[in-house]
Amino acid sequence: MTLRVILADDHPLIRAGVRLLLGNDPGLAVVAEADSADRLLSVLRETPADLLITDFSMPGGQAADGLGLIQRVRRDHPALPIIVLTMLANVGVHGTILEAGARGLIDKGAGMAEIALAIQAVVQGRNYVSETFREGLRQSRFDRDTGESARLSPREVEVLRLFASGLTVSEIAERLSRSVKTVSRQKNDAMIKLGLKNDLDIFVYASEHGLTS
Repeated sequence: MTLRVILADDHPLIRAGVRLLLGNDPGLAVVAEADSADRLLSVLRETPADLLITDFSMPGGQAADGLGLIQRVRRDHPALPIIVLTMLANVGVHGTILEAGARGLIDKGAGMAEIALAIQAVVQGRNYVSETFREGLRQSRFDRDTGESARLSPREVEVLRLFASGLTVSEIAERLSRSVKTVSRQKNDAMIKLGLKNDLDIFVYASEHGLTS
C-alpha cells in the first residue's frame, strides 16, 4: 500500500528536497503540494491523503499559519497525522506544536534523514521529535515548569511570534480569528510575564529566544 503524502512549505527548495527524499521510497507518493496555508487548506479539501508534512511558518494568504494552521487541520482532518518542519528554536513553540496535535516535529537544520525517521515512527503509531529539540523539551518538562517562554500560554507564544514577524495586533487578530481586544490582552499579559517594557523588547526577546526564523 502506498502512503499518500501532502507536502507544504513556502520555500520551493525545501519542497524539492523533501520530494526527492520521498521519491526514493516506493511506499511513499507525494499526491499534492502547497506553498501557503491557504493553498494547503484547499488541497486538503480536494485530495485524500495519509500524511501531511508541513512547514510551521508560511507567511501570506488569509489563513493563519503556525499554531492556528495546525489546529485547523487537526479540527477538519482529525485522523490525518501531521509532521511539522520548523527552523524556530524556541521550546515554548515546540511544546505548542506538539500539544496542538502534531505527531512529528523536525528541525529543518537537522537534515533530510530525520524526515524519513519521523515518517517511519508516525506510520508505526509513534511520535518523533528531532534530536536537537528533545533535550529542550525534556528540560522544560514538555514546556511548563522551567524557561521563560514556558510560563506563557500557547496563545501568548503565538501572538508574540506573529508580532515579532512584523504583523500588527489587528492583523494578528484577523489571522487568528480573535478579537483585537483579546490579542492585545494576550500580548500585554506575555509582556508582563516576561518583564518586557515595549515593542522593541519583544523583537529583541523573540530574536534571542528562537521565536523568529
